[in-house]
Amino acid sequence: IEDDLSSKERMFRLIQGDVGSGKTIVSLIAALNTINSGYQVALMVPTEILAKQHFNFSKVFFNSDVKIELITGKIDYSSKKKILERLESNKINLIIGTHSLFQKNIKFNSLGLIIIDEQHKFGVNQRKELSDKGGENCDILLMTATPIPRTLTMTIYGDMDLSIIKEKPKNRKVIKTYSKLESKIG
Repeated sequence: IEDDLSSKERMFRLIQGDVGSGKTIVSLIAALNTINSGYQVALMVPTEILAKQHFNFSKVFFNSDVKIELITGKIDYSSKKKILERLESNKINLIIGTHSLFQKNIKFNSLGLIIIDEQHKFGVNQRKELSDKGGENCDILLMTATPIPRTLTMTIYGDMDLSIIKEKPKNRKVIKTYSKLESKIG
């Protein structure tokens, strides 16, 4: 992101890649560049569990100069109010949250980048409500692990650039997926 957002074209990009391919690292590097340029970043995810994972990983990734907050529907009113005040006064660089991020009472001071993980789990109107908070020049980076055929991508997201991460990091552990009977979950 350049310092003068009014003189550039807005980024509108979808990153597609398998679980563990590095999409989150790419998004956090983009977030760091945005923060270093004096703008705020919003990272929206569909579940509280994923929000907490991103929050914990971001705390490890960034140094202590980057102010990160987590906001979800389960945060109590007084904590949420303090977060909203700090967000609006530009004392938060990166806000990570669920659907709560596009609510009307969320106001940013200088939103420069919106990152949406598992973007297909949000409706078009939900994504638009969040992007409206950043204005016309706010960059948007969407991430998905769901393969989308190129022709379908062009039909649905015709004005979006597409990046596909095909290679895996060299030291990546094997992804294991387990399922349990619903009666065994508890």
